[in-house]
Amino acid sequence: MALFNKVLASIGIGSAKVDTKLEKTVYTAGEIMRGVVEVKGGNIEQQIDSIYLSVMTTYVRETDDKKVTDHAAVFKRKLNEPFTIGAGETREFPIDLELPHETPITQGKTRVWVETGLDIKQAVDPGDKDYIEVRATPIAEAVLEAVRSLGFRLREVECQQPSRHARGKYPFVQEFEFVPVSGDYKGKLDELEVTFIEQAAHEVTLLMQVDRRARGLGGFLSEAMGTDETNVRLRIGKHDLPAIESKLNETISRFA
Repeated sequence: MALFNKVLASIGIGSAKVDTKLEKTVYTAGEIMRGVVEVKGGNIEQQIDSIYLSVMTTYVRETDDKKVTDHAAVFKRKLNEPFTIGAGETREFPIDLELPHETPITQGKTRVWVETGLDIKQAVDPGDKDYIEVRATPIAEAVLEAVRSLGFRLREVECQQPSRHARGKYPFVQEFEFVPVSGDYKGKLDELEVTFIEQAAHEVTLLMQVDRRARGLGGFLSEAMGTDETNVRLRIGKHDLPAIESKLNETISRFA
C-alpha cells in the first residue's frame, strides 16, 4: 500500500499541497506583503526541497508581427531549506516580503498574482496562485495626477515589451497613454505616453513620448516619417513633488 501511495504521489495524487494566505489582496507597489504559506502533507511522507514564491505579471509582446500575451516574474524567492512533511501533517511558513516598487499596477488588462510552489523530487510540483490588486507608488501616482491636471485624459494602460528607448531590467514596462482634452496641449499634441523605467522608494525614472499633432505640410511629412515624436527621460524625486506639475509642464512644453 505504501508503494502504491508513493506512485500516486509521484503523479500528484495524494501528494503534499501548498496554500498561500496573504493578509490582504490589495497592495501599493513597495509595500510589505505578509501572510503564511501553509503546506499540508498528503498520504505519505515526502521530502520538500524548497518552497518558492514569485510575483508574476502579464505583458504584451510581439512575435511574428503578432501581439501575444506572455507572463514574467517581477521577483522570485526561495522561502526555506529542505524539510520533510509527514503524512497528514500541516506546517506554516511566514511571509514578510517587499512587493517591488516596479510591480505593474493592475489596470487595463494587466494582471498580477502571487505564485507559490513546492519543489518535490520525483513528483509533480504542486502550486498555488493568488491574484492581487496593485496600486501605484505615491511618486508614480503624483506623476500621473500631475499629467491629468495639465489637461490630459488617460486613454490606455498596457504592460508591454519595452522599446529600445525604455529598456530596463525587466522584459516589460508599463505604458500610460494620455490624450489632451483641455488646456494648453489640446490641438497641439496627439498624445503623451508616460513609461516608468525605474522606480524606487524615493524616486522614479520615466520616459515621456511627446507626439505632436500634424500641422501643415511639414507636420504631415514629420508624422509620415515618424519624426513627430520626441522621447524625453526625466527623473523625479520626492523633493520634486511640491512642484511636479510645473516640472512636467516645462518639459512637455519644450517639445509641443
